[in-house]
Amino acid sequence: MLPDIPHIVEVSPRDGLQNEAVTLDPSSRAALIAHAHRAGLRRIEAASFVNPARVPQMAGAEEVIAAARAQRSPHAPRLSALALNLRGAERAIAAGVDEVNFVVVASESFNRRNQGAAIADTLAQWRAVRARLRASGLGSTLTIGAAFGCPFEGEIAPDAPARLIDSLGAELPDEIALADTIGVAAPSDITERFGRVTAAAPGIALRAHLHNTRNTGLANAAAALAAGVTAIDASLGGFGGCPFAPAATGNLPTEDLAYMLQRMGHVGEIDLAAAVAASDWLGEQLGRTPPGLLGRAGLFPPPVHPG
Repeated sequence: MLPDIPHIVEVSPRDGLQNEAVTLDPSSRAALIAHAHRAGLRRIEAASFVNPARVPQMAGAEEVIAAARAQRSPHAPRLSALALNLRGAERAIAAGVDEVNFVVVASESFNRRNQGAAIADTLAQWRAVRARLRASGLGSTLTIGAAFGCPFEGEIAPDAPARLIDSLGAELPDEIALADTIGVAAPSDITERFGRVTAAAPGIALRAHLHNTRNTGLANAAAALAAGVTAIDASLGGFGGCPFAPAATGNLPTEDLAYMLQRMGHVGEIDLAAAVAASDWLGEQLGRTPPGLLGRAGLFPPPVHPG
């Protein structure tokens, strides 16, 4: 069961790494999952079951899942994986994930670049994946990529995500995510499109995948909560981006989002200091300073140290 309270889905082991020049081996990616879990993140997108020739940073996905499962920590996180077709979903199921995140893109051009297939073919794959997940008792998320704008076609019609959902008929997922893949949305876009999706699929859990490319990510996250979204993707340090979208940088930094949500009264189980430490650790592995701001500005109120 997916939680029905606002929570963060940690995507640094997947989206945070898939566009980085430095490739982390599976053991390092499993260590990242452990860092995220220690910071209080309970739902983690751990891997991407895609062709490693296209996304070499995601090679060894089965090893990542196995190593994460072997850590034997109490209250083990819910692990998900991204898949673009039935073959990827079958690999994820065999690896032992708890849920699969399947992607279809709102624009034909981007879907062909990202998936190597037409939207209609991807939706046919989705129907097969949904049936397989249902038979396996696993959770399903359907993410509509580039739901707010496409780097190749420009503006996306406001009703495009809802029309995709309508086309599914009864083959709805457990959760629908709208992705601002290239970071072009404003809060009004979030309100309108999630409202249309809610009308098309009432009662289905909603998730937002937001990029901070144009510095609107946190404002969009607040709008998403007001629109009824219960899950927001974020990446420790703000690392990440889509390798098939030009300049698609800037995932929401987990620690920055958690700080905002905690000030709003949500997501209190996340340890902000531990999240900043995990972000710094990831930055060291990648040889880059994390883009996130909380690690630079510091916690507020400042921690009180005894003595």
